[in-house]
Amino acid sequence: MTVRRSAVVLAATAVIGTAVAPAALADDSSPAASTSPSTALPSGLYGTSDPTYDGVWRQSLALLAQYTVGVKPADKAVDWLTGQQCANGAFAPYRADATAKCGAKTMVDTNSTAAAVQALAAPGGHDDATGKALTWLKSVQNKDGGWGYTAGGASDANSTSVVIGALAAAGEKPGDVAKGGKSPYDALVRLSIPCAEDGGGAFAYQPDKKGGLAANEDATAAAVLGGLGKGLAATAGKASADATCQKADQPTPEQAAHNGAVHLAATLKDTSYLKSALAGAEDQPDYGNTADAVVALAAAGSADAAKQSLVWLEKNSADWAAKSGPAAYAQLILAAHATGADPRDFGGADLVKQLGATGPAAQTAGSSASPSATKDEQKDDEGDGVSVWWIVGVGLVGGIGIGFLLSGRNKKQQL
Repeated sequence: MTVRRSAVVLAATAVIGTAVAPAALADDSSPAASTSPSTALPSGLYGTSDPTYDGVWRQSLALLAQYTVGVKPADKAVDWLTGQQCANGAFAPYRADATAKCGAKTMVDTNSTAAAVQALAAPGGHDDATGKALTWLKSVQNKDGGWGYTAGGASDANSTSVVIGALAAAGEKPGDVAKGGKSPYDALVRLSIPCAEDGGGAFAYQPDKKGGLAANEDATAAAVLGGLGKGLAATAGKASADATCQKADQPTPEQAAHNGAVHLAATLKDTSYLKSALAGAEDQPDYGNTADAVVALAAAGSADAAKQSLVWLEKNSADWAAKSGPAAYAQLILAAHATGADPRDFGGADLVKQLGATGPAAQTAGSSASPSATKDEQKDDEGDGVSVWWIVGVGLVGGIGIGFLLSGRNKKQQL
């Protein structure tokens, strides 16, 4: 999933009957992604771009990626993340003054909260923080069993999946977390497209106004992990020799996840990468979504398809990651981790060293963090990566019931 790139823009373009909450961070190349905040950034934070819309997300991915490769992050990096938590357990994308109480205008969201849970659960020792976060997430679960980006927002595949990952990371059984008799798996299955229909096997981000489902590659990558009950740091699943969409009137979560992986593999077959499809823009490679797809395919046991796209990323993602920052490096590390590849020799690059250079030096001696690569040296290049998993104008969503998304992870709103 997850991932989510630096959030950039939500534009109100029409009034719709039900609020569609934002669930992704937008493209890092946009001007807003490189805007520096008016005050100095905390020394424990990864990345140098404005963290207003993605601080907790990128910090969580950076920590999680380091844990997967045996690197112990600096205490102040972990402390910064735990210090962002509100008293009710939720996380906002970023709180410049973490000593101030969270109020009604603090725009907390499920994605930041669930990502933080996964990061803090990985090393253990943060049960109080993760417990409070899960309590809040359960309190805002929708009656269909899923979650939207904001509390009360319509359920979407990405938000539901990242919360499933948080529940699993904390040792809970996602299927047992129900609201109105519906579990998050029920919500995901309802967003899977039947095999016989256009885009069969894929997942929709949300239904459109008429209840129709349109295939969304980003939502599909996220939902494959969710359907399997896995989080952002998933490992390879049991090899699957079945490359066909499994028809079923009521597919199980595992069947829906399998079908999603079949769809992703077919989509990636010719190009090895997923494409960006922002309205009005030319198709171009979507590196972040491709990395998410690699993790999903590996987790679903589609090793060959995952490897093909991983090789493409090894050859082509360097410039994107350098410009996008810590969350992008983390996504690539998680993709390598899921496929059993070496993130310290990723197309000749040491992703662990590159990620470490975007934040405070790690504690582990062998972490490959480069003390010479300071944040100031990277400031001009970095727009911070993705999960995704993402927001200017979030207040519009809760305030007037309008949500419009431009996402670098191609989380396309379906109207």
